[in-house]
Amino acid sequence: MIHNLLVGYDGSTASDAAFDLGLDLARRYDADLHVLSVARPPEFGEDVETEAVIEQTQRHFDRVLFPLQARADGVRSHFHVVVGHPAEQLVLYAERHHVDHIVVGHRGHSRFDRWLTGSVAKRVVSYAPCAVTVVRPRA
Repeated sequence: MIHNLLVGYDGSTASDAAFDLGLDLARRYDADLHVLSVARPPEFGEDVETEAVIEQTQRHFDRVLFPLQARADGVRSHFHVVVGHPAEQLVLYAERHHVDHIVVGHRGHSRFDRWLTGSVAKRVVSYAPCAVTVVRPRA
């Protein structure tokens, strides 16, 4: 049974598909829907104002999440923006909020990119304390 469902949302086509599935599951199981967006801080060595970039990214996600809140009408939903590495933040959120199921989007990277940096979905699947569904974007 699913009581708490978490969707990782970054505004991509794949995360839109993940949100659609997560919303459907939340409705079917009368579960709480948690939607988490993660603002990534700039990498070390980048010549940028870190706080300004984080604040701008958080404002961006607040705007991106606003239309999703209307779509989740009738579902107990919680929308959050945090700062950090997406996979790590999704797993930590799932642990802290007793999430039963995580839904994330699959992003297409080249094989070299996946080998070099890994994918968020792969890391979430590896470390999540619960079931994880990875959704590919619709063709």
